[in-house]
Amino acid sequence: MPVNLTSPVAARLLPVAGVFLGITEANIKREKRKDLLVMQLSEGSRVAGVFTQNRFCAAPVIVAREHLAQPDGIRALVINTGNANAGTGEQGMRDARTTCAALAGLLGCKASQILPFSTGVIMEPLPVGKIAAGLPGCVANMRADNWFDAAHAIMTTDIVAKAISKQVIIDGVTITITGIAKGSGMIHPNMATMLGYIATDAAIAQPLLQQMVGAAANRSFNCITVDGDTSTNDALMLIATGQTALPEVNDANGTAFTALQAAVTEVAIYLAQAIVRDGEGATKFISVQVGGGRNEAECKQIGYAIARSPLVKTAFFASDPNLGRILAAIGYAGIDDLDIAALKLYLDDVLVSEDGGRAASYREEDGQRVMGQSDITIRVVLNRGAALATLWTCDFSYDYVKINASYRS
Repeated sequence: MPVNLTSPVAARLLPVAGVFLGITEANIKREKRKDLLVMQLSEGSRVAGVFTQNRFCAAPVIVAREHLAQPDGIRALVINTGNANAGTGEQGMRDARTTCAALAGLLGCKASQILPFSTGVIMEPLPVGKIAAGLPGCVANMRADNWFDAAHAIMTTDIVAKAISKQVIIDGVTITITGIAKGSGMIHPNMATMLGYIATDAAIAQPLLQQMVGAAANRSFNCITVDGDTSTNDALMLIATGQTALPEVNDANGTAFTALQAAVTEVAIYLAQAIVRDGEGATKFISVQVGGGRNEAECKQIGYAIARSPLVKTAFFASDPNLGRILAAIGYAGIDDLDIAALKLYLDDVLVSEDGGRAASYREEDGQRVMGQSDITIRVVLNRGAALATLWTCDFSYDYVKINASYRS
């Protein structure tokens, strides 16, 4: 079961003016499950995004990037589960474009104004006929308050849907932000394996919207790992509909931008942590804090060496304080001039290591107490600077192997 994560409450997911969501069962991989989502946007909405850096990126990623670059604006997003349309060559590209054209015909816009997204099994042909047949049902089902069903419609191996809403008041105007995400396995930057969609009714200039989504991703989805595998289909999209009385946000140094950036990042962090808490087979949620570094990059480098170590992750699953595995990961992280005698390692409030070895105050029962918790913090203090980075990961359990061994069945 997910680690301290419960299903979202439909009534707490707030509509975002200018966004309408339609869901249907297209039977893409299995029958009787929501697997196709359309998000229609009001005219004048702006969309920005960041995508996977996997060189084998999926056809919909390529098409979405192309469509985002055109000048006519985006009117809708279409997301299917059950099939990733990745590793599908030219046929995959044609299928992604066919999906866009089919939805554009229903909505009365250009195919280039549609962004396609897919998630599921890699290297299998996209059942584009099923998707095209399901699109009219999505359009007929369009509602502004459909975020709860939308969160369920994009799930793959997720156990719990991931969604959150937040409101902030800027210059006397209430701004709404609602986001959904999916992800459970194949989670590792860049960009972390997931699909995420965050919408706000604020008006944000396009360059600042791109800046905002990039900054939010770096603080959230680029700070998580479940298994060290970067997917072919990752995408995080930020939508700004401009449907409130707040003037367009066009100053990166202004208070409105700062407030919006903080709120969007908060939503993104919640969704990213929810993905880790719902990691395939996870029983522990682990925060890895690395501080006292010369720069953030080296803090992340050490943090990821710990967070993606199978030996560290299996020790946490067993609640076994075999904490020398953490020291080993720090040592092979690749910081050649690291002074191991200067660093300190903590497990929550317990000092585990200092002066290059076991801390004199450390007791096995203290480590065991912390390891038995479902939420745990590993804290590394490098004592070589002022930089800090926090990453999130989970343990490896027997169920991770079971889930991925039978993923296609």
